[in-house]
Amino acid sequence: MAFTFFFRDLQVLELTVENILPYICGKSSIKIWDAGCAMGVEPYFIGILFAEYMGLFRFRNVQIIASDYDEGGDFDAIIEEGVYPEEPLSRISEYLFKKYFFPAGKPGYFQIVDIIKDRINFLKHDLLSYKEIGTEFNLVICKNVLLYLSSEERIEVIKMFHRALAEDGFFVTEQTQKLPEELLHLFEKKVSDGQLFKKI
Repeated sequence: MAFTFFFRDLQVLELTVENILPYICGKSSIKIWDAGCAMGVEPYFIGILFAEYMGLFRFRNVQIIASDYDEGGDFDAIIEEGVYPEEPLSRISEYLFKKYFFPAGKPGYFQIVDIIKDRINFLKHDLLSYKEIGTEFNLVICKNVLLYLSSEERIEVIKMFHRALAEDGFFVTEQTQKLPEELLHLFEKKVSDGQLFKKI
């Protein structure tokens, strides 16, 4: 699978962080599930956003579980190392690049700093098992995955996400995906310009 870019869909994810902050302030543990994480660019990107909005001290309360089917069996090693080629890092501002990345010891590769890397854990998981990886998540993110599922599969996967969310949890998906009508009673849409929903 090809690498995606850091800071892809920045507007949607910034809206997500801004809207969820009032609900997680004061919590001693903040749980995020990034479903369909591929090579780990997205969960690290999300980690950077939360660190910037919350401050590095409060960010230590965040745990991000990055999951994917990982048929090839190599995603966990890539995510654990947090080492990426220069190309997917090209859209990061100079300020954030210098703050969160350093040379990885081989030309053209950079490693993310430990304070972000230590908050990410990888878990192999098949969304079509319809079994949530845990409960009480404050945020579930699933982008660029649901569009590959049938309408029936999409409904069951989103139901699984709903079960996994805490009472005041949020769900965000890609801009092209509308929430199926069968599930409108389970979520409240929080923004007009993004697919961000709060659990009902």
